[in-house]
Amino acid sequence: MTWDVKEFAEAAEVTVDELAAYVDQSQRGMAPVLRRRPPRELADKLELARWIREGGMTPEDYRRFLGDYLREGTRLHHPAYLGHQSAVPDFPAALADFVHGATNNPMAIYEMGASAATVEFEVLRWMLAKVGFRDGGGVLTHGGSLANLTGMLAARAAVAPDAWADGVPADLVLLAPPSAHYSITRAAAILGLGERAVVPLEVDGLGRIDVTRLPAVLEQVRRSGRRPMALVAGACATGTGLYDDLRAIGEFCAENGIWYHVDGAHGASALLSDGHRHLLDGIELADSVIWDAHKMLRTSSLAAAVLVRREPDLDAAFQQQASYLFYGDQGFDLVGRAVECTKAELGLKIFLNLAWRGERGMGEYVARQYETAHRFWELARNRPGFVFPYEPESNIVCFRYGTADQAAIRERLMADGTFHLTSAEIGGVRHLRVTVMAPATDDQTLESLLDHITPLFSA
Repeated sequence: MTWDVKEFAEAAEVTVDELAAYVDQSQRGMAPVLRRRPPRELADKLELARWIREGGMTPEDYRRFLGDYLREGTRLHHPAYLGHQSAVPDFPAALADFVHGATNNPMAIYEMGASAATVEFEVLRWMLAKVGFRDGGGVLTHGGSLANLTGMLAARAAVAPDAWADGVPADLVLLAPPSAHYSITRAAAILGLGERAVVPLEVDGLGRIDVTRLPAVLEQVRRSGRRPMALVAGACATGTGLYDDLRAIGEFCAENGIWYHVDGAHGASALLSDGHRHLLDGIELADSVIWDAHKMLRTSSLAAAVLVRREPDLDAAFQQQASYLFYGDQGFDLVGRAVECTKAELGLKIFLNLAWRGERGMGEYVARQYETAHRFWELARNRPGFVFPYEPESNIVCFRYGTADQAAIRERLMADGTFHLTSAEIGGVRHLRVTVMAPATDDQTLESLLDHITPLFSA
């Protein structure tokens, strides 16, 4: 069935109208930051079963459905959204999603999307230059978990080049701090190393790698007859937003011939901020880096970069044969560098954000969010009952209030849609966790959050 172009244009106009109103209301805090209606109740309200069974939706039906749909869920543009590390998408990235939804060019094979692939090449060149990889290579993939897995595949290919055909050598281990993102342990399991092959690095009380203890860990590993496949550092840690000492760790890895992987999914965007790029000093020493655009580069989910210092290392990560895909000159194909073959036009989202805001504008956004989190720390630490285990380095900050059940505080704030927070454990102790993502979050929002917590729970 071919498109009814007139109907498409009408429905597209409805979409723009409803989304514009949704974002406007969200930015101004005119609705609850989240709603969590039970799934069965929500399915009935949206009449999902009827629409699936009968079809026949018109643009006007769609308007009513979309309005109801948008009223539920979580409003990331809302000033009180202080929850997960999901980007508050900028509108150019949303336009890119719209374009891809219509054109659907799965551009991992160049002939399926020349423009999309070319845009990705240029975006990757920009990211490689920011990291400091002059002779590097890269690929965009659907999320940080796949990006970390791809980085680990490149490390495995460098350390055990026959592993793709012969299987993973039993003596390989992965060195990572307990604060590493769960996708690192998952990657070890997927690769066949197993969870027990992840050797936890010694850390300080806030979960940062203790560089002085690295020689002892390495000696213990080698004495047991095992080989490090890679060492993983955080920039920044998902739970706390704190950065490892990337230069010191990189120098240790270089001296000892260890593949150095930096998980910069959230924090690598600080490279764009003059006042914060020092947090990533030494990232250029890494062998591989991941950098999520769907966090601090304000693209919609998902768009994550895998960057390597030496381009051939990424080409060695995968080996594949398929006569229906691989023939002739594959020089411009990206499929040999990624898990996915049908890959969305991810680079377009990053490119359009940059094309609208510029590198400087993106850096100003990162700086503002980092500074707003620091402002929250300044405001709250002067109030009785609020305790902070550290001064924030990024837009993530953890805290406790009094002796109350911290999970109960979070649930109370979320129950009526007033604020959306998360939580994390530090040293085995549960803390509340604020992640400043929305540009609309300001001092008034932060003061309001503190005012809501204080009377509800005794310190």
